[in-house]
Amino acid sequence: MTIYHFVGIKGTGMSALAQVLHDMKCVVQGSDYDKRFFTQEALEERGIPIFPFSAQNIQKNMVVIAGNAFPDTHEEIVAARDLGVPVIRYHQFLGEFLQKFTSIAVTGAHGKTSTTGLLAHVMQGAEPTSYLIGDGSGKGREGSKYFVFEACEYRRHFLAYSPDYAIMTNIDFDHPDYFANIEDVFSAFQQMAWQVKKGIIACGDDEYLQKIQAKVPVVFYGFGEDNDFQARNMVKTQEGTSFDVFVRHTFFASFHIPRYGDHNVLNALAVIALCHYEGIDVSIIQERLKTFPGVKRRFHEKLFGSQVLIDDYAHHPTEIRATIEAARQKYPDRQIVAIFQPHTYTRTQTFLHEFAQSLSLADAVYLCDIFGSAREHQGKLSIEDLRAKIDGANLLHEEQVDVLKQHEHAVLIFMGAGDIQKFQQKYEQSVHV
Repeated sequence: MTIYHFVGIKGTGMSALAQVLHDMKCVVQGSDYDKRFFTQEALEERGIPIFPFSAQNIQKNMVVIAGNAFPDTHEEIVAARDLGVPVIRYHQFLGEFLQKFTSIAVTGAHGKTSTTGLLAHVMQGAEPTSYLIGDGSGKGREGSKYFVFEACEYRRHFLAYSPDYAIMTNIDFDHPDYFANIEDVFSAFQQMAWQVKKGIIACGDDEYLQKIQAKVPVVFYGFGEDNDFQARNMVKTQEGTSFDVFVRHTFFASFHIPRYGDHNVLNALAVIALCHYEGIDVSIIQERLKTFPGVKRRFHEKLFGSQVLIDDYAHHPTEIRATIEAARQKYPDRQIVAIFQPHTYTRTQTFLHEFAQSLSLADAVYLCDIFGSAREHQGKLSIEDLRAKIDGANLLHEEQVDVLKQHEHAVLIFMGAGDIQKFQQKYEQSVHV
């Protein structure tokens, strides 16, 4: 009996893949740091064992799947190699695994997770579908026709995949600790495009995606008239967004999503285009779009006394802008307060001016100290450099979170890819409503 042992099982992709294999009746376990991560809840619900890191965890009857955050010198990886146990990196394992299905990769600088979640939700209404989402959610269904998965461009990891289809949401400069510039990012996506086997669904409103070349058909979606799938007659309300879809200038159908902001319309368009291409009934698409519950850490709302608290993963200026605009659509009469924790010194340095511009769209701004990644622990930059560029911005420390009480009836958006959630948790604990 083969045991799949995950080194770093609490990582978002790793946790999701472990869930998929477990659901498909594989024996799964893993190891990680003791610190609690939001991703482990789904593992615990399935009874998947999680151990502290130790060379003793490794046995001969295993296949070791190694998280990309851990080097070859990690004690468990060394122990596996000493025992002759196969060690496969996460993205390489996934690249082989997806060949068993009609696979759909969802990639892009922004919107990957939300679009992957939405596509999986819609397709499950039509056919057995397994999925792997970058918010730590995964589901394996035996006999699945489709496998929908999030494909990350960081370190060009998505080049381990040769999917049947790819949805490409946008190309933007991010991960400045790895990519040199926007052209470097584009080259990675172009290389990915050559590996797609059946078709690419790409946002035609994105100037870089318009330049993508491929051996397969490229279908464009967006608001512009040149797109194959175009959203028109958009109506935005506090209940969500309605719009008509035209396919090559011919009316196709009307749709409603209980979501806010143009970016969510684009995500829905990508899903509609892919489903249309695969011949999924339009009534199924319409119904499933209405019932999508969202994904973790993406505009996750909570009523808290007279306030609304939103937890969001936004950590790039483009994402911050989209999140604030979505909050304005849903809560047009409330004050919007941004509480932001920058993620990595390199990203903060690269986009200092753009961060200041996007955060300034909020009515009030609070900044938390920069969260360094595992790849970098400090920089010459400090949070003061960003605060100096935003009029009236305040610094926020964990022990002072009750200052947020003064924003009665406001929408408080806690944004970031680090541990911004601890600020929200501290705030909720400090205030009795």
